[in-house]
Amino acid sequence: MSATRTKKHNGHNHLADRLRAMSRNLWWTWNPEAQRIFFRLAPQLWRDSNHSAVAVMREISDQELTARLHDPDFARIVRAALTDFDTYMDAEGTWASHHAAALKNPVAYFSAEFGIHESLPIYSGGLGILSGDHIKSASDLGIPFIGITLFYREGYFQQRIGADGWQQEQYAPNHVDELPLDLVMTAEGGRLLNSVQIGHSTVFFQTWQIRVGRATLYLLDTNLPENDMHFQGLTSHVYGGNIDTRIGQEIVLGIGGVRLLDSLGVTPSVFHMNEGHSAFLVLELLQRTMKDGNSRPAAEAQVRRRCIFTTHTPVPAGHDRFSRELMEHTFGASWAATGMSIDDLMSYGRIHAGDSAELFTMTVLALRMSRHANGVSELHGRVSREMWKELYPGTPVDKVPIGHVTNGVHTPAWASTHAHDFWNKRLGTDWTEKLMERRFWKKMQDQELATDQELWGLRYTLRRDLVEFARRRLRTQYQRIGGDGAAAFAKVLSPDALTIGFARRFATYKRAPLIFQNFDRILPLLTDPKRPVQLIFAGKAHPRDNDGKRFIQRIIEYGRHPQLFGKVVFLENYDISVARHLVSGCDVWLNNPRRPLEASGTSGQKVCITGGLNVSIMDGWWREGYDGTNGWAIGEDSHDPDVERQDAIDAENLLTVLGTQVIPEFFDRDDQGIPRAWIRRIRNAMETLIPGYSTDRMVAEYVQNYYLG
Repeated sequence: MSATRTKKHNGHNHLADRLRAMSRNLWWTWNPEAQRIFFRLAPQLWRDSNHSAVAVMREISDQELTARLHDPDFARIVRAALTDFDTYMDAEGTWASHHAAALKNPVAYFSAEFGIHESLPIYSGGLGILSGDHIKSASDLGIPFIGITLFYREGYFQQRIGADGWQQEQYAPNHVDELPLDLVMTAEGGRLLNSVQIGHSTVFFQTWQIRVGRATLYLLDTNLPENDMHFQGLTSHVYGGNIDTRIGQEIVLGIGGVRLLDSLGVTPSVFHMNEGHSAFLVLELLQRTMKDGNSRPAAEAQVRRRCIFTTHTPVPAGHDRFSRELMEHTFGASWAATGMSIDDLMSYGRIHAGDSAELFTMTVLALRMSRHANGVSELHGRVSREMWKELYPGTPVDKVPIGHVTNGVHTPAWASTHAHDFWNKRLGTDWTEKLMERRFWKKMQDQELATDQELWGLRYTLRRDLVEFARRRLRTQYQRIGGDGAAAFAKVLSPDALTIGFARRFATYKRAPLIFQNFDRILPLLTDPKRPVQLIFAGKAHPRDNDGKRFIQRIIEYGRHPQLFGKVVFLENYDISVARHLVSGCDVWLNNPRRPLEASGTSGQKVCITGGLNVSIMDGWWREGYDGTNGWAIGEDSHDPDVERQDAIDAENLLTVLGTQVIPEFFDRDDQGIPRAWIRRIRNAMETLIPGYSTDRMVAEYVQNYYLG
């Protein structure tokens, strides 16, 4: 081999090594150019593996990869993506370097789930998606950041819909070698093992590491031969098992997470508890601080200075509670070392410390032991202050120390490839770095930047993508249960129809079937041949939520109505991939929870970058984001305390908004076939909502008002 050929060969080997390394950093999950590389390497495997870069790179041999890199065009694309990756990882002038230089040590962010990408199925729903978007934005902003969660070997369930429309749950194992996981090792080269005490048992866990851009996520895993069989399966399922499993998982997450960080030599600048699942971490911090010789009051004060807490649940029943008997059984052996009684322990989790009948509540523990606490929208902050006011006797409700940081979304990760390409050409490839710059997003009003015709063309492209995606899913879905999927679903839905999306957890308070409550009124709206309208639903009900499953069944039954077949569909097994297609392709995102039970509800924030519009109850984030020109409100900024009356009023208002405003505006076209008023509304939504409801803005708020506060 000549010297020149040897040099090229070695160069290609180097590129191959760097590409394999990049595939194990989840930065690629929000970089479309990097994703194109893995698609181009193995298109079918990319689809079949739920878009897993690790799966593609496992399949591609060194010989094949080196040979493929001899294609100059492909090698150029790879080099460009690697340059972007290196530039990103080595950047010094980050937002944090200018605005958070005092944040020397990492933020330790504890969450029971992280939804980063569909190829890493260790999440169930909104809480996990928020955590995933939080860590991505923390990386983008350059904040030193560590995420802590559990490694769910079987994740959350795979949803299958039976012939009768009933949800069925199946669990599939997550294989370590198919995920971008690296086992955390000791300096001596062995597994790093830590342990927690649960009752009279010592439970060991190992830790897996995932790179998320510049941030790190640690996954705690009890599936070890050192543990009893019961504890080996402790971390198998997201929110799985009974109350004993739940408290065990929360001990591993909270106490185990603190011990992991200590074993790594990491002293966090702050411990951020995302919901109450990890709140036991404060007990571990308290014990450690008292062992250092501090009195109990002094130790409590020190722990409070190190902790902040975000609550997401606006109903009392949604907060984890444990009996005194369970707490004594679980903590009795380890708690004795503090010199405090079980009653002392219970007092940390009770509103009324001396009430022996009161259960131990994780949210109370977190509120008592945090320097800052917040809800996730302005209204939710208000609801939370009212809910927990008894914890602060003598304090006026409006002075209860629970603020709010309204949730956001990681916009680049939710923008489709088409949307990225569209805006890269018009805004420049650095638009993803300007999500907080309100002046920048005023460009959305500029016809020279993007004409109405171009925006309308983008909407058609994305709607077509969604229709074809839905058809493929539905064919597969019905073929599995023995239906004639190919024949029946080849032409369902239409790229010309106003497409309304409803996709989220099928909790009953979210009222998925509300649009059908006045069936005689909705039927003519959905069957007008001159103004076609279609509805696409997706979402999972909790395995024990039979009422939620019945909601799914009802939706499917409506889709089988002779006049609605092909106009109302339900896509099974809702995940991040399905969500990305829906938020890109839907013209309208429907949100009709029973107010004020939607703490924030971020799904509607994801549609903005692709030109989708919101039709929503004035709950959660929408009552802050809505300005009359950037979407539609269902009802007023109030609600009826009578549930049945509220449902009836909201159903009536929803159909009125659709029939008198949304549908007419979508189909009011000029002689060029463009709905000008609709496009104006899209422009207004982009200008006002993109900068206001990104996780970049959200994380920046946490940094400035909570992490550094």
